[in-house]
Amino acid sequence: MQVNIFTDGSSRGNPGPGGFGIVMISAKHRKEISAGYRKTTNNRMELLAVIMALKSLKLHGLYITIYTDSKYVCEAVEKKWVFGWEKKNFSGKKNADLWKQFLELYPKNHISFKWVKGHAGHKENERCDVLATQAADNTKNFMIDEGFETGLYN
Repeated sequence: MQVNIFTDGSSRGNPGPGGFGIVMISAKHRKEISAGYRKTTNNRMELLAVIMALKSLKLHGLYITIYTDSKYVCEAVEKKWVFGWEKKNFSGKKNADLWKQFLELYPKNHISFKWVKGHAGHKENERCDVLATQAADNTKNFMIDEGFETGLYN
């Protein structure tokens, strides 16, 4: 089964309040997910969007294409940098807590990444941006980015 996942992250200030937006499409099914955090970074939200999308899947062995405007996330996986970081126990790398979560989810499916230019009229990327920025602005429902606020991300 093919699943197309579109993701975006947002941070109002870096660090600052942030959020992520996800659009998942498979056949006739469409799902949107978003959440906001009181203090985080843009890169964390970009990566967390991918993680939350993968965590929301009920099946494994899927063929997944993840579309992101984050070169940080896309290149770390597609150029296999993250696997080298893992071998060095993420020494000197930020967001190690999130990368470790990603690496637990990654082998459960057949995943490829496609970079899309942000704010360039890509319909689903634009929708993810709206979801992410709305979540970042919704101070009533903020969650806590434990990894960032406790300093575990380094």
